[in-house]
Amino acid sequence: MSAKQRLVIILLVLLLLLPAPLLAWNGVGHMAVAYVAYQHLNPATKARTAALLKRNPDYSNWLKQIPEGTPPQDQEMMIFMIASTWADQIKGEPEYTLDGVPGSNGNLPDGDSSAQNIGYKDKLQHRYWHFIDQPFSSDGTKLPSVPTPNAETQIVAFRRVLASSSVDDDLKSYDLVWILHLVGDVHQPLHCVTRVSSAEPDGDKGGNTEKVTCSGSACNGATVLHALWDSILAPGFDPAVALAAAKALPQVDSQSAGNIDTATWIKESVDDAEQHVYIAPVGPGDGPFTMSPAYLDAAKQLGSERIALAGARLANVLNSELK
Repeated sequence: MSAKQRLVIILLVLLLLLPAPLLAWNGVGHMAVAYVAYQHLNPATKARTAALLKRNPDYSNWLKQIPEGTPPQDQEMMIFMIASTWADQIKGEPEYTLDGVPGSNGNLPDGDSSAQNIGYKDKLQHRYWHFIDQPFSSDGTKLPSVPTPNAETQIVAFRRVLASSSVDDDLKSYDLVWILHLVGDVHQPLHCVTRVSSAEPDGDKGGNTEKVTCSGSACNGATVLHALWDSILAPGFDPAVALAAAKALPQVDSQSAGNIDTATWIKESVDDAEQHVYIAPVGPGDGPFTMSPAYLDAAKQLGSERIALAGARLANVLNSELK
């Protein structure tokens, strides 16, 4: 075995030993958000997004992921759905670098490069863009500050670029795929909070330290609270599964869908986390907590509502702001 091969093996082992990254909604969830959004896009916005997504370096790979037999008129919709997962997929692509504060697994921003918005020439993963750690505590522990940049600051920045008439399309393409992803992220309650306690004064990283167990396959393979909510719609990253799940989502009222204020979306997720996520059987400490059928049913209902709402709001943002 060559020295280079040994180094590759060592790096792979180290990656496996790192704590799990903060994801939000798995591939099915994100593609369901995108499906809902696509149904509400006007023709001009559909054409504009299709042109911008063709500039993504992974576009040819997306074409290969379209399920066999997809009608030609639905292929652009499937590309739109698959593109919503790009910000997660680059975490596994070798040309993208794990950045951020050393030892944080890329989850804490570190320096000026953390907030840069330079398009596809940026080969940093920017994992800290996927969430915002709004702290809360039920035992009076002092709350830490909220790191920036985060999901809120980036959504605001990317929306500004998409609405500009003077920005080149390469940058708009990059910001578009991030927007497709991040709007979904901040509608996942555990992507907007960190529970602070005397045992965890720095927070629980959006439920990533609470272990969970379920009867049978009810947890969809999740072993921590955060992952349980990520996969609450269905496990996996299959576009066909996402399509079926998206078609079963509840309808969203027009008033809620019309609220395109990013801060409000995040406040809703924080409230949902406190009122509907960190409740029995989830208690103090890190578990393991045995998830009851009632909790899982309520979680699926809330998760479905948030995914549908994220999609409707994403459409309103793109229809009103994308130039």
